[in-house]
Amino acid sequence: MYLVYLKMDKLLNKYFGIEAKKIKKLDGYDNQNFLVETSRKKYILKTYSNITILPILEAEIKILNSINLNSLIDFPKPIKMIDGGWIKEVKWKENKILLHLLSFVKGTFLGEIKITEKTAYSLGLLLARLDKKLITIQNPIIENRNWDWKMNTSILRTKINSIDDFKKQSLVRYFIQQYEQNVTPLNGELRKSIIHNDANEWNLLIQKNKLTGIIDFGDMAYSDLIDELAIGIVYLCYGQKNYLFWAEKLISSYNSILPLKELELKVLYYKISLRLCLSVCNSAVSKQKNPSNKYLTISEKKAWNMLTGWIKINPIRAENSFRKAINLRPLYSSALSSKLKERKLFFSSSLSLSYKNPIYLYKAAFQYLYDKSGNTFLDAYNNIPHVGHSHPNVVSSAQNQMSKLNTNTRYIYDSLSDYASKLLNKFPKSLSKVFFVNSGSEASDLAIRISRWYTKKNKIMVMEQGYHGNTQLGIEISDYKFNNPKGIGQKSHIIKIPLPKPTKNMVLKNEKIEGLDNQIKKNYGKVSAFISETILGCAGQHELPINYLKNVYKKIRNQGGVCIADEVQTGFGRTGNKFWAYENQDVIPDIVILGKPMANGHPMGAVITKKAIADSFGEGVEFFSSFGGNPVSCEIANTVLTIIDKEDLQLNAKKIGAYYKKRLSNLKSKFHTIGQIRGNGFFLGIEIIDFKGNPNTVLAQKLKNELRNNYVLVGTDGPMNNIIKTKPPMCFTKENVDQVIHLIDKILNEYSS
Repeated sequence: MYLVYLKMDKLLNKYFGIEAKKIKKLDGYDNQNFLVETSRKKYILKTYSNITILPILEAEIKILNSINLNSLIDFPKPIKMIDGGWIKEVKWKENKILLHLLSFVKGTFLGEIKITEKTAYSLGLLLARLDKKLITIQNPIIENRNWDWKMNTSILRTKINSIDDFKKQSLVRYFIQQYEQNVTPLNGELRKSIIHNDANEWNLLIQKNKLTGIIDFGDMAYSDLIDELAIGIVYLCYGQKNYLFWAEKLISSYNSILPLKELELKVLYYKISLRLCLSVCNSAVSKQKNPSNKYLTISEKKAWNMLTGWIKINPIRAENSFRKAINLRPLYSSALSSKLKERKLFFSSSLSLSYKNPIYLYKAAFQYLYDKSGNTFLDAYNNIPHVGHSHPNVVSSAQNQMSKLNTNTRYIYDSLSDYASKLLNKFPKSLSKVFFVNSGSEASDLAIRISRWYTKKNKIMVMEQGYHGNTQLGIEISDYKFNNPKGIGQKSHIIKIPLPKPTKNMVLKNEKIEGLDNQIKKNYGKVSAFISETILGCAGQHELPINYLKNVYKKIRNQGGVCIADEVQTGFGRTGNKFWAYENQDVIPDIVILGKPMANGHPMGAVITKKAIADSFGEGVEFFSSFGGNPVSCEIANTVLTIIDKEDLQLNAKKIGAYYKKRLSNLKSKFHTIGQIRGNGFFLGIEIIDFKGNPNTVLAQKLKNELRNNYVLVGTDGPMNNIIKTKPPMCFTKENVDQVIHLIDKILNEYSS
């Protein structure tokens, strides 16, 4: 055993004049500590193999000797050696170690008891009393110390890759970005102090439900004073459920001894998140260096749990909670009514709003949206931020490229060809050419232009209830728009075929297609293109039967036309099984259009086509888009593809999407008001019907708005607007699904009763 091997009892006697009766090794982070028992007292012996830490130890001892807390708090007191020194460098065989002795602090560790409100309040008092003393102490060694446990994003960034889960890496990167945006610019305005810097549950001691002691000053740092409170909140809360409730207790008591500044409360949310990031990153690094030391990762699971819970808390709500703890008024935000008046003043009424009670948004993170009132919404609706709102890698790639170059495709730059190559690798070899534009609407428009030029034909065949964009041509080919009572009507060059009726197992077993064959016969040789989604979103997430596109494509091509797959909503792995929805139909289109999620909401679209078709179009008038394919868009889009692959988002859509659909099917068996469950992956529709099986538009709207009132966002669509559509960011989790299902169940139960 290490203790016996080093004969610590002899060292203790030689340098401290202590006769040890018992020596026990304690868990340690980067040094070895021992509990020493004599016939009368207990001590803590600390040893260090890193000799270069001597100046830090000397500074720690100097600070401990200068603290006087009038017996309010017990803390380790340095024990002098026989020769009057505090630290001894000892040579043992080929090694040198440092050792010094501290008094023993009595009590039960906070980590061994159940937290109570009294405990939380007591912790705030302890930290404030300690900080009130430390803020008066100066020590150049500690003040210039920059190390692994200091709130420092530059050091933290170097450790993120040690985390073996890319989704977790993204969460840490998000909080680092938020810290640098919201806290770093304020650094010069925040109070500074030497702080304990590690008020965790194994450094805090309690007696009779009251915090009486704190140990391990080896992590001291010169930092923002508010960091001490942030750290205390982390270790008090990360084993609890209601983080803000416990934080309020701690803040209230701390403030009663050492009053807090409003600016400190403003940054506290981000300080807490950064300490959690620091904890999980240091644990990840430690596991790589010393995987057998369980002490190094003892708090890792709880830290991750709190970090994933912290992202659900709106920063405004957190700040208002902190303000409430010290009796400050909540933050004021402009009333929604005034914002609605501004909207009406500046915009046409054609620009509609979602929900009866519109949402005044503030920020967003992954699958969560934050409003100005402090509420957090689960976004089960928005498929445009494909890899998640404000994904840090997307933000970083945009910032980096914007700081270097943004131009147009008449120049040569790496990101254009890099992204084109990476994107085309997701397609069959026959689809080898790409045109970059700014949106799915522009892509639809360009695809029709290309098809007409290539085929020398004019007519376009479209699907009932199809939607392909907001340009003039996009509206002409979108039955969802032109057939609206306020629409432009069907143009003579547009051929519309009906939505296929649901078939058993959604498989088309013969080549005859209702409404198609007679139109092909009537317009034979005149159809330049057929365009359709594989799952029609505006039709109410309407799935096409297997083999449907195979048969349609064959007939369109036989009469000289080309086939266009609209993957604007269903592409990039959203349907789970395949990267592109058309692949589920075992077809290869002649042209594919992309948009929406391509660059996670940054304006970008594309037309993918065959070489012969692209070459033909090249013989006509030059195609040019001022912004299509610009370096910033390409870098963002490239990053989106990387995230999809690294975070296994297609697999997530497949697994969690299947779970989602199963849970929705279970609800269908419970409620007569649920008809078909449509779609795949994270592109699902829930048909809402009445007792007779007819569309129940009123209930669908009620369900959508009640979900919104319970902070879950979905949409409605379909010819009768009775299809609840849910197409969340691809980082959606099983827990998120359960939240949606629970609320739908609750709302429909109340409706049925």
